[in-house]
Amino acid sequence: MPAPPPVPVAVVTEPAPIATERKSWFDKLKTGLRKTGTGIQAVFVNAQIDDALYEELESALLMADTGVKATEYLLADLKVRVKRQMATDAAQVKLLLADAVTDLLKPLEKPLVIGEYTPTVIMVAGVNGAGKTTSIGKLTKHLATEGASVLLAAADTFRAAAREQLLVWADRNTVEIVSNEGGDPSAVSFDAVNAGKARGKDVVLVDTAGRLPTQLHLMDELKKIKRVVTKADATAPHEVLLVIDGNTGQNALAQVRAFDETLGLTGLIVTKLDGTAKGGVLCAIARERPIPVYFIGVGEKLEDLETFNAREFAQALLG
Repeated sequence: MPAPPPVPVAVVTEPAPIATERKSWFDKLKTGLRKTGTGIQAVFVNAQIDDALYEELESALLMADTGVKATEYLLADLKVRVKRQMATDAAQVKLLLADAVTDLLKPLEKPLVIGEYTPTVIMVAGVNGAGKTTSIGKLTKHLATEGASVLLAAADTFRAAAREQLLVWADRNTVEIVSNEGGDPSAVSFDAVNAGKARGKDVVLVDTAGRLPTQLHLMDELKKIKRVVTKADATAPHEVLLVIDGNTGQNALAQVRAFDETLGLTGLIVTKLDGTAKGGVLCAIARERPIPVYFIGVGEKLEDLETFNAREFAQALLG
């Protein structure tokens, strides 16, 4: 009887270098995640590979809002990798943890596709304070840089100054906007989709009112906007994005669940990852509600929004 083929063993290597054009972004991300990463990285300083290391790592991951399920998953995965690699020092274990985090986050990597539909209608939701309207401004800049023509729909008619804020972003990005002061959000959305079709726009971005998932009447309003958008274009909305604040940790995961159940989310934009100690929430999302993360933000400038890359995130987190 022939001997079974040898089981391939992956070799622990240093992470691949980041491409030059992403280097400044990666440095910014690393700085932004420093508060999250410091607690996790500290576990490996002068550590032995023993139960105490795993216990400290468990605490550090939970403190970073990785969540119980993702923390248990990562620790179990890490132990298998350590055994397989016969790792002998803590530095190797840290590299293996970066690999484990990368693999966990990999399903969240997905590009935002524009052009399959004309216009591509993107509906954007989020609670007040998450950075929704600012993210729409940054996303507009990102799309315009890629050569797409964008039309903004100011359907956040509940919040005072929301329309004015979007007008500022529209002016900054030199794009057109459809708005109606005090008007019905669904009507504004309907008009915007029709205007986008008539004007041959590549993208229609619909800014909806910020709300908490507990505000049922406002969540119903979101459902109505989605229905009305479909009346204007039977294939739309093509993307339903939720903007979440990285600072809110496990609360962000609860928001993802609630908005997904109401709207059927297709993607996330994670903001304010700079200066937060809760960056591990992406691991929790990956384990419990793996909705693609199209973009992450680490600052206030227009260019401070970039596509999500699992390996970059893991490397920035673990230093």
